[in-house]
Order: sequence, then C-alpha cells, then structure tokens
Amino acid sequence: MRPVLLLLLFFSLSSFSQNEQPNYERFVSVFTERFNSGDYDGIYDLYDAGMKNAYTNMETRNFFENNINRLTGEIKSMQFYTLQEGAHVYRVVFDKSVADLTVTLSPQNKINGLLISRPKPLGIPILERNITFMSLPFNGEWFVYWGGVTEADNYHVREVTQQYAYDILKVENGTSYDADPLLNESYFAFGEDIIAPCDARVVKVIDGVPDNIPGETNEQQLTGNTIVLRTDRDEYVLLAHLMKGSIFVEEGQDIRKGEILAKCGNSGNSTEAHLHISLQNAPDMEDSIGAKLFFDRIEVNGEIRLDYLPVKEDFISNSN
Repeated sequence: MRPVLLLLLFFSLSSFSQNEQPNYERFVSVFTERFNSGDYDGIYDLYDAGMKNAYTNMETRNFFENNINRLTGEIKSMQFYTLQEGAHVYRVVFDKSVADLTVTLSPQNKINGLLISRPKPLGIPILERNITFMSLPFNGEWFVYWGGVTEADNYHVREVTQQYAYDILKVENGTSYDADPLLNESYFAFGEDIIAPCDARVVKVIDGVPDNIPGETNEQQLTGNTIVLRTDRDEYVLLAHLMKGSIFVEEGQDIRKGEILAKCGNSGNSTEAHLHISLQNAPDMEDSIGAKLFFDRIEVNGEIRLDYLPVKEDFISNSN
C-alpha cells in the first residue's frame, strides 16, 4: 500500500544528536537559493552517487519544475522542527502551500535521502515504538510478506507516514491461494477474522469500499475498509484492506483484546487478500509518522519470541 507522495528518495540514514546540525543549516540555505532561482541542475549536483544513479538530471529538473514549483511557488521559509531516525525534518512554507521536507546528508554533505510530503501536525509526539503490549490481530499462523526496519525487508520504510508497517497474509504449501486466482475466495486470508491486538477505543472506521478483483488495485482509496484504534497511551493502530461490509465495530466504541473487529479483505490499494497493520502517532495516516510495532509474546518460525518485531518471511502466530 503506497500513498501518493511528492517525492520519495531514501537510501541511507545516519545518526545525529537531537539538534539541527550546522551542515544541515548550510544545506537549507543552498537548497532554498537554488530552488527559488530555478537552478534545478544545481539541486541535482547536491545529490550523492546513489541518488544520481536512481534519478537522472532531467527527471530531477522535471520533478522540481513541474511537480513542485509550478504548484507551490517559491520557498518563503524552511524551519527545522524534529529528527526522524536521524533524518532532519523541516516545515517548508511556499508561496502557495506548506509541506514537510525530510532530508539526510552523506558524510560528504551530499543528499542521500529526500522526502517532500504533506505537513505533519506540530506538537504531536513522535513515537519510536509501542509501549502498550500487543498481540497479533489474527488467529492461526500467518506469513509476513513485508516487515522489518530495512528497505530490503519492508518497502514501507521509504514512506514516513507508514514506515515499519506490515503486510501479512496466509500461506499454505508455498502459496497464498488455491483454485481460481481471480477470485478473492481462493485466497486463504480472505474472510479470516481480524481481532483486536489490545484494549483500545475505535477512533476511525471506513467501510463500503469494494474488494478488488485480485491483481487489480484501488489507488483512490488507499487503505480500503479500515479501522484505527487508539490505546490509552495515544498510540494509533491502523488495520487496512478489510472486507467490505465485515466491520463489526463503530467509532467511539471501546473494545477488548481478542475481540473480533472485522474480516480480512482485499480492498483499497491491494492486489490480494492480506492485512496491512501499522502503528502511527495520529489517527489519520496521511498526517502521521509511522512507528515500530512490537508484539509481546508470539511464536515465530516455531519459536517463542518476546517483545518481537516481525521481519519479512517470518511465519508468526499468537502464543497460547
């Protein structure tokens, strides 16, 4: 599941102290000057080798000229306000809009990661991980298709709104379906119960989104049928791609760990039946920063693991 972002280029992150670094202050000045003067070739010159291998000079020029400047106008100010996993995050005020810019610099002070996205609400604490004990939101053994903290294991890492999210499905004998692959009912995860991973309050419900024909996606309604839970520590758990018409809970309802919430489906930006689950610091994904979601006591590839963050290709189930 991937939202539409203005720009997303992340290759590596470094460790910094909790304050804006002088080299980033210099970057802001240079970037602003070159952007406002239309010197997009100069912005490209700020890229490191990895960025240049991924994007050509012409692609960079077209992006900043047509997708950014044409819509936003010039930069009026860039103000540092937080760090996210070592990346510096700035609130950018343009002539015609406001955005967040997240950037990382290499040891040679070249850009090796850059994200321009919708602005996140200021003053909302950024979560690193959950404190609330969580169980897996399903019964039986499921397979982690995307999960972990590296881009190789989890493509969600590249998107700050849902970084560290999981895509989880059911697999039997090396496949996720049996019989006709164009029927949702052929997929082992489709129609399976999705249960509450903890005691929480339901703060958001989306229902009525049709389940896709497998292989097709609905990029206009990214999360599809969705439930968002809020713990008593203001952690938000998003459960997405649920089956149309299967949600049993309502907004404002208090639920208990293990309670059935809905059925697994194939709605939204999804090609086959699976569960997308993520932890975030706000109820709306587009306004959130994702966080690491650990599970208290689960079985992983046949072994009991405590306080565990599942990774790609793990087989996971709740430990009784």
